[in-house]
Amino acid sequence: MTGNPVEIGVIADEYVLGLLDAADMLRIEADMDRDPELRAAIAASRERFLPLDETAEAAIVGDALWRRIEDGLPAHRAERKVSPTATANDNRAGGWRATALAATAAAVLLAVALTFSLMRTVQPLVVAVLVNEAGDIKAIVEDFGNETAAVRLLADVAVPEGKTIEVWTLPSPARGPVSLGRIDDARSARLDGPALPEPHDSQLYELTLEPAGGSPTGRPTGVILAKGFAKIPR
Repeated sequence: MTGNPVEIGVIADEYVLGLLDAADMLRIEADMDRDPELRAAIAASRERFLPLDETAEAAIVGDALWRRIEDGLPAHRAERKVSPTATANDNRAGGWRATALAATAAAVLLAVALTFSLMRTVQPLVVAVLVNEAGDIKAIVEDFGNETAAVRLLADVAVPEGKTIEVWTLPSPARGPVSLGRIDDARSARLDGPALPEPHDSQLYELTLEPAGGSPTGRPTGVILAKGFAKIPR
């Protein structure tokens, strides 16, 4: 498995966090026996995550906490309605920014995962939490610059036959949306995209459902599965 250190780091983190399915866990354990680089990456991941494991206390989120979170959200969120004439790829900031705000409470659940990302030896330049229009967190995008990004799906995504998930970013309004690549098997993946300027704070990232092989126009054409705005790790 010798190769890109970012990809090996992602695999090691997912193994230690238990994000892989049973078949992949067995495959990684078999690879560890003959791949010292992978074995070292997994050992380093375990070492980094150990302080968090020792200090974190298990807790059950009760109804009272969620009620307080809901009470603190803007009142207009409950009244917001989706226009029946809205297009599938409507990128107007208002609705999605409101959705992102509504998802802030749920994003607390990602605190540990984001901390893991920040503790990795190769740190991303920006991290974006992607949510759907209902405010459910679907994925994390870590952009390392140098044409490399990692996408972690945090929920199952149904991909119809003949379709694929495509990952997009908006480096600038003048340039327009740019594809970072496709996730053909609907799983977490490392992407080798085109050469772009260094990612910046509040840069837009999104996942869309496109025809197999990718968007025919070079622009998002399908339904937006999730989107979010990047933050620079502090």
